[in-house]
Amino acid sequence: MTVKLFYKDVYLTSFETTIIKKDYDEFHRPYVLLNETAFYPTGGGQPHDTGEINNINVLDVVEVDGELRHYVDSLPLDENKALCCINWERRFDHMQQHAGQHILSAAFENTYGYKTISFHLGKDVCTIDLGISAINEIELNQIEAECNSIIRGNKPIITKWITEKELSEYTLRKELSVRDHIRLVIIPDFDYNGCGGTHPNSTGEVSSLKIVSWEKHKSHIRIQFVCGNRVLGLLHDKNKVIMELTNKLNAPQERMIEAADRLLENNKELHSKIEELTSQLIQYEAKSLSEKGQLINGVKLISTIYNHRSIKELQNLAREVVAKGNDQIVILISDNHDKLQLVIARSEEVNVNLQLLLNEVLPAINGKGGGKPSFVQGGGEELITSAELLQQIHECYNKQK
Repeated sequence: MTVKLFYKDVYLTSFETTIIKKDYDEFHRPYVLLNETAFYPTGGGQPHDTGEINNINVLDVVEVDGELRHYVDSLPLDENKALCCINWERRFDHMQQHAGQHILSAAFENTYGYKTISFHLGKDVCTIDLGISAINEIELNQIEAECNSIIRGNKPIITKWITEKELSEYTLRKELSVRDHIRLVIIPDFDYNGCGGTHPNSTGEVSSLKIVSWEKHKSHIRIQFVCGNRVLGLLHDKNKVIMELTNKLNAPQERMIEAADRLLENNKELHSKIEELTSQLIQYEAKSLSEKGQLINGVKLISTIYNHRSIKELQNLAREVVAKGNDQIVILISDNHDKLQLVIARSEEVNVNLQLLLNEVLPAINGKGGGKPSFVQGGGEELITSAELLQQIHECYNKQK
């Protein structure tokens, strides 16, 4: 078995060893096995390390059937010697996030009895799911403050291998998933937990912890957080946004919410005014359309083709047109590049089932639609031109009459 150097020295960033096997997996991905390794494999909620073996990129590290496989860009040319280096920035980030998770989960359980039921160490943010259905901001602020107090206290983070018989000497935060090769991660007088991940030697190296957000996830509460260098990255990104908004809103940070509220209110008023003017325009347009049309068997058939009209505008316009007469059918089509949309409406007194009419023409555009006998709408692909579609509607209407 490969000797796991990351358990002996978590700060080891380069090492020399021998290659004991190189092969391809069932997906023809090349991998090597090393006599000993400092590359941490994916497991326990923590992602794998990356780095290089003989200047060849290590893409993934996975334990498969007892083999600790290092997936690489290509197989090393050297059969025996392996010069290895770890991507330390990635490793240390994972150490900070994982230790921060221990601190956060322990704080929730020690203070409120809220148990952590899952953990995910993501590329940008980390999450824990708490086995509760609700939480409030006061609780979160208190927990965040407690976590950062533990971090500033620079308490030691101790890793220890024990036997199952020795378990009774410790009060663990959660039940162990293994009974052999038990590894504890201990923050004295604060947290005792079984864990196979990598962590720094002290809480101070976590640097800081920030709860970013929280939400209801299924029946639990999901907490998003970041630690260490990610907090600085988050602060940098948010400060950049604030500076840009300060210029755009012409307001200092402390008055930004007020400026945004004012902008939203103005936008709401403008939107209302646009809707009012659009409604007036549609009424004028409907009046103009209702004065046109072709009289067929005592029914005025009004039809027109537009470019890039929304289905909502077509619907509103059709309603206005048929409201202006007792003997009208209106057919409105919008040509939207590669899609066609249509609305057909009739006066209540006209005895035509528009659902049947729509169902006859939709196959020509591979379309979908629906409605009621007096008002239908639909859309589909531009397999024929809008003029050809209108012609088909006219022909189907004439057949019904």
